[in-house]
Amino acid sequence: MEKRIKEAVRYLGYGRNAADETTLALIGDAFADLERIAAPKSVCRIFDMEQTEDGRIIVGNMEIKSTSLSRNLKGCVKVVLFGATLGAGTDRLIMRASVADMAKAVIIQACAAAFLEEYCDEEQIRIGSELEKQGLYLRPRFSPGYGDFDIGYQEPLMRMLDCAKSIGLTLTDSFMMTPTKSVTALIGASPVKERCPIAGCEACGKTDCEYRR
Repeated sequence: MEKRIKEAVRYLGYGRNAADETTLALIGDAFADLERIAAPKSVCRIFDMEQTEDGRIIVGNMEIKSTSLSRNLKGCVKVVLFGATLGAGTDRLIMRASVADMAKAVIIQACAAAFLEEYCDEEQIRIGSELEKQGLYLRPRFSPGYGDFDIGYQEPLMRMLDCAKSIGLTLTDSFMMTPTKSVTALIGASPVKERCPIAGCEACGKTDCEYRR
């Protein structure tokens, strides 16, 4: 719970500063509401992957051109396509709060982001435990929109996961996910175990890492 609160405070933009008691109380209330209302679901599929000499990444019938993703996947032999959502109830909770109390809505938004991140971390640990039995180790999640990994790849990624049917996650014409508190990502799997934190590059102080996005 403490880690969850710290993440929510970070999302609220406090940086290294401590949140006041009133804000912390609202954060506690928001997480209590999310525990009651959120319905987290996830889906994943594992594919062989190929990196070509001209920099393309081939996963199933999807071809990706992204220097930052190529760097993240260096040395990987498989990739996990991953999608997760907190469900439509979370969106309704935020919408109701935004009508009645915008400050509260902002806090719920931050708490929902932290809640989703925690859920994704837990799912990645579960997936990683299964792949380690095959001698493969996961890299941090890498989502469309990071670096030069174009947001447009959201569509084929979600189609390959059949997100609409599997977890009720759809995409608008402008590549916005519905429900909004959702995420998709690629996760590289390598036979070499790297000390990459699940939380990703933001949580790692190794700024000269060759996999850094």
